[in-house]
Amino acid sequence: MSIESKAELDRHFAWFESHLPPRPAKCVAWLRKPSSRWVRIPLAILLMIGGVLGFLPILGLWMLPLGLLLFAQDVPWLQPPLARALAWVERKWLERQRANNAQ
Repeated sequence: MSIESKAELDRHFAWFESHLPPRPAKCVAWLRKPSSRWVRIPLAILLMIGGVLGFLPILGLWMLPLGLLLFAQDVPWLQPPLARALAWVERKWLERQRANNAQ
């Protein structure tokens, strides 16, 4: 496990929490606590399954990254690739925003 990867995931979680309404943000903060591990792992698995079944009503692809983020809290070997993927998504997102603002 890389300390940089863990810090990067924490930064993405902090961003995610800051964009949520107060009540869901409080729930996500609680899920990130080490004492919530026995709730976090099954929830992460359910979210990933729901993300794979995103073609069904109510379920969606948005569930997969959230499930992976929660699962990465407890699976150290998953943290570096997930941190790299999130950094790539963030970089592409910012590039797209800059391109739209330049028009």
